[in-house]
Parts: sequence; C-alpha cells; structure tokens
Amino acid sequence: MSEVDWLSHLLQIVTVTGQLEVRCAYGAPWRLAWGRAVANEIPYHVIVRGRAIFEDLETRTARELVSGDIVLLPHGAAHVMHDGSGQIPIRTHQSVGSAGWMLSENDGQGEQLDLLCGRFFISPPHDRLIRNYLPTNLVTRTVDGLGSAATDQLASLVRLMRMESAGNRAGGRAVLNALSSALFTLVMRAASESDKAPDGLLALAGHPRLAPAIAAMFADPVHPWKLPDLADLCGMSRATFMRHFQDRLGCSALDLLTDLRMSLAANELKKPTISTEAVAETVGYQSVSAFRRVFTETMGMTPGEWRRQAHTGQARAED
Repeated sequence: MSEVDWLSHLLQIVTVTGQLEVRCAYGAPWRLAWGRAVANEIPYHVIVRGRAIFEDLETRTARELVSGDIVLLPHGAAHVMHDGSGQIPIRTHQSVGSAGWMLSENDGQGEQLDLLCGRFFISPPHDRLIRNYLPTNLVTRTVDGLGSAATDQLASLVRLMRMESAGNRAGGRAVLNALSSALFTLVMRAASESDKAPDGLLALAGHPRLAPAIAAMFADPVHPWKLPDLADLCGMSRATFMRHFQDRLGCSALDLLTDLRMSLAANELKKPTISTEAVAETVGYQSVSAFRRVFTETMGMTPGEWRRQAHTGQARAED
C-alpha cells in the first residue's frame, strides 16, 4: 500500500469541501484579524505574491510567510496576519465579484501583497477527527527549491486559483470551490511527504516504518486488528510499535482505530433505513451494547441522539 491510500480512505470517511471567500490586494502597511472559527470549519490562506507575518493567537507563535506559502488552521485558531511594519494599517475597501467572492483592496504604496483567503467545511461530526490528529496550524511551502511532485502540483493549483479569481468567467465560483477542495487534499499529501512532516497523523503517514500500519487501518478499519498484527506490518516488535506510535501521535493505534470506526458509524447512522444493530456490526462490533458505549464515549452522545441530530440538520438544509 502507498501513503496516498490512507488519505484517499480518510476523505471517503470525512467529506471536505472548500470555498474561496476573499482575495486581498494590499500595499503595506496592512493588517487582518480573524476570530476563532466555528466547529466544522478550517480557515486557509494562500500567499500568491508578497510576504506576510502570520500569528497564531492560541499557540502564541509567529512566522513569516512568502510567495507560494499556504497555511491551514485545522483547529480553527484565532489568528492575525500583517506586513510586519508595526505601522497603522491603511483603510481597506471591498467589492463583490460576480463569482461570489470578495475583493478587498487598499491604496497602500508599500510592499504589495496578493492573498487568497477561504474556508474548508468538514461534514459533522468529523471536525473532532481532523482536530484530534492534525496540528494547530499547518504551513506548506510550494516554492521550496526541491521541486517535489507534491509542491509542483500545489504551485500549479495556486496559479489556477489566481487566474480564476482574477476574472469573472462563467462557472468561476464552481471552479474556485472545486480547486479549494483539491487544495486541502494536496496540502495533506505534500505535508505527509515532507522531510519535516508536522506532528500527528501526517508525521505517522510519512514515517517509512509506520506508514504500512496507517495504510492498513484506513483501508480496512472494521478488520479486527490487534497490536501484534499492526506491529508485524511494520516489521517491529509490539512494544517498539506502541512506543513509536504513541510518541508521534500522542495516543495508541487502537485509539485511532476506534475513532475511525466511530466516524464510519456516524456516517451509517445518517441512513434512515439502517438499524443501530446493523451499524454496530458494519463497523466491527458483535455487541450492540459495547458499540453504544464506545460511540457515546467517543462522540459525546448516544447513537440515537446523533441520528436525530443528523436528520434534523438535514431537514433544515433542505428547507
């Protein structure tokens, strides 16, 4: 199995869509601030041209972003971006393009910035899966000097987004939203293939010895995996496998497996014709009472409560 398999399987469980919302064309000095995102939303920013200082207000970290950098905030953290001068920002003015996104500009004569801002939307209740296993913020560099396939693909995608956002052609909104969805997948791929993969699931998936276990669990999460089975796939002893896994993810392989199964169960419970007993069996539980207990502990509500909540949300969406 390849490292790509785990990502394809993850995105079969967790539906992620994207939306470009604002294109910013600024001259320094400028400053932008965002509050904490609501559940099921991940803000993203693409530096098309120029540079910016990115500050995560929750981790109290800052870093410089340059042309071609893409930042995702899987935990939805409040954050600020600015030109780094410390000067009072110039007032901005907005206009709405025919494709539905907003163009924000100022009359600054300083260093120029071209910035795309949008959001990814995660189907509930899967934001918890994303936030549990991805870092607080994730920066991917498309101009890294190495010319890897993943970063080349991202750079091409960013160019397409810039071209679409620069015009008002027919289907512009649909194209930009489709490109935004692809952006999420390509950022995940590039991060997992990086020599400096961040903590969490991306570090595991890119780890040459642990990747086989990740691929196997994502490909068939309902299989009755045991720790010795997963350790064998990685050519490790059970103790060594457990230590490496815990060190990189902060939880055990069986914890991850349970989260995957409960996410699958949440999808199945949305179907009105399938019983809770059938869902339990589908995700690998012979005992429906054991399934109900684990689902409630993991999701914070019973299967029946989740089913009713999901159906209510669907009915509202259709009204």
